[in-house]
Amino acid sequence: MTINETVKTATDMTAKGMDRFNSMTELNMRTWEKLAGRQMDLFGLCLEQGVRLATLATESKNYSDYLKGQTDIVKEMSERMMAETKTSMQLIGEVRDDYRGWYERGLSELSTDLREVVAPAARA
Repeated sequence: MTINETVKTATDMTAKGMDRFNSMTELNMRTWEKLAGRQMDLFGLCLEQGVRLATLATESKNYSDYLKGQTDIVKEMSERMMAETKTSMQLIGEVRDDYRGWYERGLSELSTDLREVVAPAARA
């Protein structure tokens, strides 16, 4: 392998490495946006329930109504949180699959690149 071929190979591998790095950055940004969106949804849900509890405290006629209202709100919140948790778990599964696919593609490309470089050098 000549010096020019070696430099070309190193340049190609560096460019491909930067492409992989950029695709990882894009994947990280998409993941961050998804997870931040979910977190904001959950924050909104908690804020909504807090407002409902405060309203209940001011509008209840007696302690029994207040206690029953709290129980209903907490039950509804628990059910909604369970649904949100399931949705978040599905999202995390998708993210895991995205990262696994990125890793496997990168490993496959790297293996191919190394075979292309090593095979001619081994014959020489």
